[in-house]
Amino acid sequence: MIKYLGSKRTILPKLMAALNSLDDVNSVLDAFSGTSRVGYELKKSGYQVFSNDINAYAHILAQCHVEAEASTTTDTASRLIAELNQLPGKPGYITATHCLHSRYFQPHNGEKIDAIREQIERWDLQPLLKAICLTSLLEAADRVDSTTGVQMAYLKQWARRSYNPLQLRLPAMLNAATDRRCHAYQLDALEAAASIKADCAYLDPPYNQHSYLGNYHIWESLVRWDRPEVYGIACKRIDCKSNKSDFNSKPKALPTLTELIQRLRTPNLIVSFNNEGFIDREAMEHLLSQKGYLHTIELDYKRYVGAQIGIHNPAGARTGVVSHLRNKEYIYLVSAKPLSPANQAQLQAGAAVPLIPQA
Repeated sequence: MIKYLGSKRTILPKLMAALNSLDDVNSVLDAFSGTSRVGYELKKSGYQVFSNDINAYAHILAQCHVEAEASTTTDTASRLIAELNQLPGKPGYITATHCLHSRYFQPHNGEKIDAIREQIERWDLQPLLKAICLTSLLEAADRVDSTTGVQMAYLKQWARRSYNPLQLRLPAMLNAATDRRCHAYQLDALEAAASIKADCAYLDPPYNQHSYLGNYHIWESLVRWDRPEVYGIACKRIDCKSNKSDFNSKPKALPTLTELIQRLRTPNLIVSFNNEGFIDREAMEHLLSQKGYLHTIELDYKRYVGAQIGIHNPAGARTGVVSHLRNKEYIYLVSAKPLSPANQAQLQAGAAVPLIPQA
């Protein structure tokens, strides 16, 4: 799966321990699905998953990794991907915009991306097959990019991986464990909360002023294939200026999350957030304790790779000092009824950190 700021890869065991401590949960709404790393793990563990994200690239990833069934798509998708791999490169929008005007990809890979994306569009595939092909392309492009993992900027010097030739692979797909099929939606989170019923919701909302559209604008353009006007050195989509979530606003974040939780049609809830977000722990716990029985799991967490690299000026010289390299990640578990002693023990063991329960 693609590199992603806020990826929950390292805390997945803790999230699953929290979810597994709840009784009578068979279905989960993942309201901000991102790369679908969590949704994929949920499906793998036997849950019916309703993945949702407003961004087009995230919706495509969810269609592939969560909604698509491996048993019915693998053979055809493998054949299509093999055919796409054989295409010669042909320069187009990606080459001009993200190889020459900016430096996200080496031109030889940009030409390959352009050729493959045009062919996918010409095929006019059934939606899930198209999603699998697009996911294969996104993941292949991610393996040869020249960034720290976000597309707010590119590296001053080409990353070593950028010299590798772009090569598509069949993305990771699963079969549902039961006859309860998983589904992917592209809705505003508030709309998804009001319209999708599940046993538990998992919320991982944007936590600061940086929008995921701005962080991953190339993936959005590659999926939409709308060849947007761009601006700035980073060549961001022009709609990054106007298309902001209320979660990216400090005064709006808490009221928006409050409304979202009020709209949820799920008796149980898990929220992932950290101590660098607009909503501090005290405010979050006050809000969530009104919905049910709250347990807080606090985890020490390494900050994203950009913080490890440090702060640089436009000439590439290092300036200033990074204030800290680690932060706190919080998993808030809200259950509709008190956890049994056995489930509390299971949660405690899975979290491997002290829990702070609140009635």
